[in-house]
Amino acid sequence: MDDLPQPRPGIRAISPYVGGESKGTGGDRVIRLASNESALGPSPLAIEAYRAAATELHRYPDGGSVALREALGKRHGLDPERIVCGTGSDELISLLARAYCGPGDEVIYSRHGFLMYPIAAQSAGATPVAAPEKNLTADVDAMLARVTEKTRLVYLANPNNPTGTYLSRDEVKRLHQGLAPSTLLVVDAAYSEFVARNDYEPGTELVGRAENVVMLRTFSKIYALAGLRLGWAYCSAGVADVLNRVRGVFNVNLPAQAAALAALEDVAAVARARTHNDVWRPWLEDQLGALGLGTTPAVANFVLARFPARPKDASAAFDFLKSRGILVRKMSAYGLPEHLRISVGLEDEMRTVVAVLGEFLAAP
Repeated sequence: MDDLPQPRPGIRAISPYVGGESKGTGGDRVIRLASNESALGPSPLAIEAYRAAATELHRYPDGGSVALREALGKRHGLDPERIVCGTGSDELISLLARAYCGPGDEVIYSRHGFLMYPIAAQSAGATPVAAPEKNLTADVDAMLARVTEKTRLVYLANPNNPTGTYLSRDEVKRLHQGLAPSTLLVVDAAYSEFVARNDYEPGTELVGRAENVVMLRTFSKIYALAGLRLGWAYCSAGVADVLNRVRGVFNVNLPAQAAALAALEDVAAVARARTHNDVWRPWLEDQLGALGLGTTPAVANFVLARFPARPKDASAAFDFLKSRGILVRKMSAYGLPEHLRISVGLEDEMRTVVAVLGEFLAAP
């Protein structure tokens, strides 16, 4: 095979990202709780805007997502010129690594952080460095202890996926203060709209004060537009300029821009999604605890459940749930093989998954 095209060294060492399963094996109905998708679905206004955009599919989209950036700026009180839209926040994660890292550089992330961080680093030829967590929460001291002169990027999911934990405003500020001005701190706040804690801040304040901070957000979670792949970054003018140089010219498609604009206007839909999550996430935590399963206190739209040893371990529970048409997420790839991640779904889905898990745990 030496005479065939070969990828750059290190590419074949990357473990491809594998998303949550979407097809079950039991019955006609499938309860999808594997990918942290919205329980309530998108705003009716977003659906209507998406359908209306179908008549314009022969047109190129606005390559700069100008109207969307202006709407985001208005909604969040941000400078639209410092907003960059992407094909999901995944694209922006990768673009940042590609633009700021290369062979010989290092990228730091927390041990149980989003898998796209090490993948992005390796794709750019850089070395991913995992910092241990404390109580399944990013540990600022551990992250700073791993900073070297080679560190170019630090990724922080806040709240974190898959643990659902978060760092306070002061802890994120302390992490940033420990970094050199030449090191970029990327705060991935994909689940920020679900957080209602006084000590939490998604990263907007830091971006406003520092040139080396990027905040990432998404329309996939509380806005329920995961299928359209749309995310955005808020950053310094310098970083925005770099991202705009390396992103695809028409990276955000026309229907996605239209649906997102409508979704931003439907404040009531966002409030309904948040209220639903505020009720059913703690309910799910309580019910799992009553079954004897450990849970990690979370602030996002999912629960991380810890299972006992065999024969009632996480793998067996996953198989049992799947046989009943219930899909949750295995956590072995995140170094948490004894856990399953369960997204918050509709009321009947929550009651069903608890009932089936109760049956699984009670069986001899």
